Formats: sequence, structure tokens, C-alpha cells
Amino acid sequence: MATSIGIMDSGYFVGRNEILTWINNRLHLNLSRIEEAASGAVQCQVMDMTYPGVVPMHKVNFDAKTEYDMIQNYKVLQEVFNKLKIEKHIEVNRLIKGRPLDNLEFLQWLKRYCDSVNGGIMNENYDPVKRRSKGGKDQNVKSLKSSKSLQTNTMSNSGSDDALSTNRTSGVGGANSSAEIHALSKQVTDLKLSVDQLEKERDFYFSKLRDIEIVCQELENDPMSIAIKKILYAADAMESPLDEARDYLIQTMNAVEAEAETEA
Repeated sequence: MATSIGIMDSGYFVGRNEILTWINNRLHLNLSRIEEAASGAVQCQVMDMTYPGVVPMHKVNFDAKTEYDMIQNYKVLQEVFNKLKIEKHIEVNRLIKGRPLDNLEFLQWLKRYCDSVNGGIMNENYDPVKRRSKGGKDQNVKSLKSSKSLQTNTMSNSGSDDALSTNRTSGVGGANSSAEIHALSKQVTDLKLSVDQLEKERDFYFSKLRDIEIVCQELENDPMSIAIKKILYAADAMESPLDEARDYLIQTMNAVEAEAETEA
């Protein structure tokens, strides 16, 4: 199945938000960016959810920050792939850099593969928090959940008295509340339509970027390809890499001309 998931498969057109929602809902996490899954721990647990007990969760480090620790997680994942005879090469050196496109593509493949195994149906008997507790390091994940639970309980208790007084006056202004709810519902609907349109546009341009990236990979040593990849993989969003790419092209062209003159 893994080898049959080509680059034009529908799985590669799944948006970033859908991927994050899929991960957060199934693993009870709170990821807000694709790059937060670059350590490989999330991918290991996704496979553990799909094939319960296959992943040695005690070897998975959810607190991995260094490239060395991340590589250890991907080694665990590759061993699981080998055990399950999944023919999928993991581009570890690219994933641990935290590049959004690389990590999104791998997570798109992973979701597509897992959905093909379980039909997209969530395993209700799988307890992701309990399974993470078997991991090597999970302090940050557990503290996140604990603090949220504590905050929820505190707010619930402190608001109980207010709720009683609110209920006594709930009948006043009921008509106005109904009109406000209707107006807010319309706003929510309009916002959802706007988000859907933006996601479609985003996916369209992402597919274009992915096509360009594939061509650049096929022409790996071509100067123009290298210049384009400098722009694609630029990490600083506040600074344009265009000047760096241009300088590289100019230097390469000058070097080629100098070499040609020398040979002549």
C-alpha cells in the first residue's frame, strides 16, 4: 500500500489544518503548527495507534529538542516500518530541520496510509495519554494536559454561583438574545466559507510549489535549481532570500565564463 501512494494521490492535497485536527483529536494533543511534529514522536504514536503495541513507546522521546534525540525517534519509526514491511524511506535529515513543506508531505502520506489500514475509523479503545506515559520523556505533554484540566475545574467551581444568579434572569431579553445568536451564527457561517476558500487557494499554490520542488530535486546540481531551492527553503520569513539566490546565480555564471575563457 505504501508504494502505491503516489505524489498525485488525493492524500497529498489534505490541508495543514485538517492534518493538525486529525493528530490532535486522535492523540489528545494541542499542536498548532506542522513543525511541532518534526521530532518524529507524533509519527511514532500514530503508528502505535494504527498498530497497537507494535511501537516500543518506552523508546519514544516526546521531549526531543536536539537533532540527535529526534534521529533516535525516527530510528524507532523506521524499525516499525521494517517490521511491518512498509516500503517508505524517511527523509530524516530534512524532517528534523523543521521545514513545513517536508513535514506536511510526510504527515499527509502517514494519514493516507493509516486511513487505508483502518478506514479512517478511530480506535475507541486506544488511550493515547496512557500510551505516552510509557514513553521515555513526556513531561511537557502531560503537564500541558494537567494544567488545562486544573484550569477547567477551577473555572467550573468558581462559576457555579454565578450560574445560579444568571439562571434567575435568563428570561429577560430573550428575544434580543435570539436575534444576537442568529447574527453570530451568520457571521460564523461566513467565516467558515472564507476559511474554506482560503484553504483551497493555499492548497492550489502549495501543489504548485511541490511541483517546482520535485523538478528541482530531479535537477539537483543545476545552478538555477539550487537558486530556486534557496528561496523555497529559506527559514527567515521576515527577510527575502531573493538577493541571495541572485548572487549565487551571478557567481556561478561568472565562474563558468572564467573557466570557459581559461580553456580558450
